[in-house]
Amino acid sequence: MSKHFSLLLLVAAMLGACTASSKYQTTKQSDINQLTKSASFGMPKVKVPSFPNRTFNVLNYGADPMGEVLATDAIQRAIEECNAAGGGTVIIPAGIYTTGPLTLLSNVRLFTEPNSLVVFSHDLDLYDIYDEWFEGIPTKRCTSPLNALNAENIAITGFGTFNGNGDWWRPLKKSKMTASQWKKHLKEKGGVVTENDIWYPDSASILAQTYCLDQNVPVITDDSLWQVVKSFLRPVMLHFVGCKNVLLEGVTFENSPAWNLHPMCCENLVLRNLNVRNPWYSQNGDGVDIESCKNVVITHCSFDVGDDAICMKSGKDKPGRDRGIPTENVIVDDCVVYHGHGGFVCGSEMSGGIKNVEVRNNLYIGTDVGLRFKSTRGRGGVVENIYVRNVNMINIPNEGLLFDLFYGGKGAGEETEEELAARMNAEAPAVSEETPAFRNIVIENVTGRAIKRAIYFNGLPEMKIQNVTLRNITISAEEGALFRQTDGLIIENVNIKATKGEAFSLAPSVENVKIN
Repeated sequence: MSKHFSLLLLVAAMLGACTASSKYQTTKQSDINQLTKSASFGMPKVKVPSFPNRTFNVLNYGADPMGEVLATDAIQRAIEECNAAGGGTVIIPAGIYTTGPLTLLSNVRLFTEPNSLVVFSHDLDLYDIYDEWFEGIPTKRCTSPLNALNAENIAITGFGTFNGNGDWWRPLKKSKMTASQWKKHLKEKGGVVTENDIWYPDSASILAQTYCLDQNVPVITDDSLWQVVKSFLRPVMLHFVGCKNVLLEGVTFENSPAWNLHPMCCENLVLRNLNVRNPWYSQNGDGVDIESCKNVVITHCSFDVGDDAICMKSGKDKPGRDRGIPTENVIVDDCVVYHGHGGFVCGSEMSGGIKNVEVRNNLYIGTDVGLRFKSTRGRGGVVENIYVRNVNMINIPNEGLLFDLFYGGKGAGEETEEELAARMNAEAPAVSEETPAFRNIVIENVTGRAIKRAIYFNGLPEMKIQNVTLRNITISAEEGALFRQTDGLIIENVNIKATKGEAFSLAPSVENVKIN
């Protein structure tokens, strides 16, 4: 064989490998480099994972594409053999697959072909209870349908849909249903309805509520009780912990039992071209919660969810401060949010800190709040160096831009004035490690229309919101902009059109204001 012919074979093999690789992944390192190099801070390089040219088709492991036979063992064996071989791509072809929880391992890409649907069973027996963090504090939860621990070089890509069967897990308020929808839900799901017309999957879920001192995390000292209240321990649908070099691309994640996507303590994370959705009424149905992660890019994603859409977190109160891992170096670019409690959100669990975040070229259509910054006494932590640019929003039933340092755990518009006043009238404590701080924030080039209240700043008297610049903002709203407890406010070319009341209102607690 001639050297020339051997070289041609080598080139052909290389081109074939490149072709095979591009078939399963479209995100290139150069795409991400282009996004990160224009950040307003020193954004480190975010590594995009790559995979060997090996494929493992789940059909070859016995997965049933009709969804009538549980495919958990087949898909998991494909993942494990791919990992043992040194990595590659596990293929889920077109079809419907019913499965229990799946664990992704290092150097494995899970690729869903067009017209593929993965439905996670609602059978509680498939979900073990394990030690976990939820809502920022350590607790126990059921195993997440998609999970990974300390894995490197992992991906979920393609064109398919992952459905978490969350309607079987989540509490449901009758007030959020039509009469026929409510009747259908009870007929299909069974369950128990409380006196105040809230559906639960069983009486054990109601019992678990009595152990919750703060929101949705029960405080249980008798270990035997965890199994009793298992149905209450709703998992987040995708939970990656301590992972490096992660790519989520192209797929749809929907109908999660609790939060949808929850990477925690991960590094080098790319979310691209995702469709993330939950029913608008879904309890704790967040889109993505980035918790204590660094070097993150979220781009070209769509969110339509039942709680906060794109949310930055870093733990809650003392457990979050003790962990001490901030969320840092994040770019949120070219995303659209439909329903959600907030389009882009920082907090309220931010006790480990949030810094170096840039949000740009976002569109919010009908979110409860547009840009939402929230925390409360007891959290501690610092949110700083946040840059928001080129955001459009419309049909916002509450604030377009909200800083709420008296957050009480309810959705925007759900709390009464009396409940808020009770917290605001409490005696201000001395500044300590429990005092949250929000500072050094730039928000510019924002347009909003059909908004209830344009802007509301409500800092703490003992720790005011510090050094915020608002520039090139035009908002048409029912109510104008109200600023309280703020120190260092720059307002440049801000046009608020309010149909009632003052366009701008500065409380006496606002200091060091510059208005152009």
